[in-house]
Amino acid sequence: MRLRAVLFDMDGTLLDSAPDFIAITQAMRADRGLPPLPEKTIRDVVSGGARAMVATAFALDPQDPAFEPLRLEFLERYQSHCAVLTRPFDGIPELLQDIERARLAWGVATNKPVCYAEPIMRQLGLAERSAVLVCPDHVTNSKPDPEMLLLACQQMELDPASVLFIGDDQRDIQAGQAAGMRTAAVTWGYIHPDDHASHWGADVIVDHPLELRAVLDQALCSC
Repeated sequence: MRLRAVLFDMDGTLLDSAPDFIAITQAMRADRGLPPLPEKTIRDVVSGGARAMVATAFALDPQDPAFEPLRLEFLERYQSHCAVLTRPFDGIPELLQDIERARLAWGVATNKPVCYAEPIMRQLGLAERSAVLVCPDHVTNSKPDPEMLLLACQQMELDPASVLFIGDDQRDIQAGQAAGMRTAAVTWGYIHPDDHASHWGADVIVDHPLELRAVLDQALCSC
């Protein structure tokens, strides 16, 4: 089936949000008299969300009584600092232009709550260009369940088989496959050093956003 739309995961795929996460983590450590961590230490656990970043930043087990107040502080800080340093990855602006020139719809399906995702999309001027934004608030089950992707297709009135889903986590690929979509795994995102995109079973693996141009060209020619 010919390609009609492209869906992106947000963090680590469409946007490099790690700089904001890193800034918040370092600020919380500094407020407690702790030295900064190597940025890579934080970046490597971004895909695990606030829970993983707080656990790493303060060497705390989530069951520790001190953990939950730190997690809530992290989220409160992120609410007002979620789009300060976050930017599209290099090559993404050009890729979005290519998608739009091809008259394809594009959107975002992310496990990031809407209270963070919507302000980021607005701040970066992407909200008015995106055909759909689906977050955990809109569904019962988040990725790797396909519910989020199927809802996006429903909102765009498209067959999932006509959609390419792009992500930087195995959960993305699993969700895309379960939804009946074509999938692309990207290696520029927040993949843990012990994980490998080649193990996820995606239809294609790409190392730079502009490599997706060839993937789109091939998909547009298929039927």
